[in-house]
Amino acid sequence: MNTTTTTILFFLLAFVSEIIGTLSGFGSSVFFVPLAGMLFDFKTTLALTGILHIFSTASQVYLFRKSIDWKLALKVGIPSVLMVLLGAYLNNKVDLKYAELAMGIFLVAFAITFFVKKDLKFKPTNFNAIAGGAVAGFLAGLIGTGGAIRGATLTAFDLKKDAFVGTSAGIDFAVDLSRTLVYLYNGYLDKKYLWYIPVLFVLAYAGSWIGKKLLDKVPENIFKKFVLVLIFGVGLFMVYGFITGKAVIK
Repeated sequence: MNTTTTTILFFLLAFVSEIIGTLSGFGSSVFFVPLAGMLFDFKTTLALTGILHIFSTASQVYLFRKSIDWKLALKVGIPSVLMVLLGAYLNNKVDLKYAELAMGIFLVAFAITFFVKKDLKFKPTNFNAIAGGAVAGFLAGLIGTGGAIRGATLTAFDLKKDAFVGTSAGIDFAVDLSRTLVYLYNGYLDKKYLWYIPVLFVLAYAGSWIGKKLLDKVPENIFKKFVLVLIFGVGLFMVYGFITGKAVIK
């Protein structure tokens, strides 16, 4: 694949991931990291994903600002930010492929469980909010995506779809800003990719805006099923990648 084709495909994946990430409420990185990792090395993928996600979560905070549950965002977000710094620091010091496998298995099991037992919910406790935020933040820093874990945590609080997406974005903005600063400090982004940044800004806002418009038309019960299907698909993709040796994290 030549450079031009790779670049076009990368931007297309970024745009589509933004739309789906906004619809799902747990951000684009959960889709974008595995897909972009097929085009670039892992460190470049992390840096570009972090930049894209800063723009996308900032856009979603603006678009959903009236629906954000800031009290819950702080409960989940503070431990997320603290742990994302640790994960980002460790991501080039440990064998990451097993972390990706573990996350994939968790996501598949989570989705199947909630499909089978539709009324099953985690208790909306402070402990679950803090623990879920910490795990999501750590994985976001370590392997580039923890949004599905955060989404799983927020489902316990039975938020309306706009509140779910907006609150998730509010948490994720702080997480992405923190981890991306660590990635850039560690030299993960080559200067030849700097021109990607303004393009990613445009794609992030456009994808978030389209995602919000589509979300307005999705019934509440369909939305929850959609989230579970996406969680299952991403988890299955991660497990398959590990088994076949085509995982992003190697």
